[in-house]
Amino acid sequence: MKQAVKYSLIGAVIFSFFLLINTPAAWIWQLLPNKPKQVQLSEISGSLWQGKIGYAKVAGRELEQLSWDLIPSALLGGNVALDLSIDGAVVQGKGHVQYGLAGLQAQGLRLQAPLPWLVGKQRLPLRTRLAGGVTLNLRTLAQGLPWCEQLQGRLLLEQLDVNNQFGAYPLGNIAANLGCQQGQVVVQVDQAENRIGVNGELRLLANNQVQVNATIRETEGQPDSLRQALSFIGKPDASGAYPLNYSGAIPGL
Repeated sequence: MKQAVKYSLIGAVIFSFFLLINTPAAWIWQLLPNKPKQVQLSEISGSLWQGKIGYAKVAGRELEQLSWDLIPSALLGGNVALDLSIDGAVVQGKGHVQYGLAGLQAQGLRLQAPLPWLVGKQRLPLRTRLAGGVTLNLRTLAQGLPWCEQLQGRLLLEQLDVNNQFGAYPLGNIAANLGCQQGQVVVQVDQAENRIGVNGELRLLANNQVQVNATIRETEGQPDSLRQALSFIGKPDASGAYPLNYSGAIPGL
C-alpha cells in the first residue's frame, strides 16, 4: 500500500511538472498579477518549455523575435535555465542564461546592438550623442557583489562616433577585455586594439561608481578634432602619454 501511494505521488509530481512547462506562455503572461510596468510583451506563442515573443519593450528599448528553450534539468537545482535567441532587425543575440538563488549566470552569450539603443533616453553629460554599434561576447558570467563573481569576455565598439558641445569625434573601433576582480567589473583597453592611442582600464565599483585609470597618446589614426583636444586634458608624461583619470558616479546615472 505504501509503495502504491509513493509511486502515485511521484507520478502526480511528474505529471504536474510536464503540465506546467507545456502551459501556453501567452496564457501565463496574461495571468501574472503584478506585471513589471517597464515590460511590454506581445505576439507570444509556444509554451514555457519552448516559446517565442514577437515583440517586447523593456525599459523603453524595443526587442523583436525572442525565442527560448527551457532546460528542465536545471529546475531540479532551483534554477531557471534557458537557451535564448534574439533575432530582430535592430538587436541580435544568443546564449545560455541561468537564474537562481546565486543570481544571474550566462555562458556563450553574444549580443549586438546600436549604441543609441543601449543609451535609450538617458541624457549624457555635455549634451553627448553617441553613434555606432556594440558587440558583447561573454564566455562566462556569474553575478556577485557588487557586480560579479566571475566574468570573461570581450567588448567591441564599432565605428564609435561621439558628438558633444565641444565638437565631433569619430573614434573608430575600440576593443576591450572584460574581467572581474574583487567583485568589480574590469574593462581593459590595449592601445594596439584602437587607432586613437588609448591604453588602460575602467572599473565599475559599488554604488554606481566608476574609476578610470588610462592614458591617450597622439597617433596617426586619430581624427584632427581629438588631437587638438589633447592639450585640454593635461600635460603628457615623458613618453608622450596624456592622463585619462576619473573617479566618481557613472555619467548619465
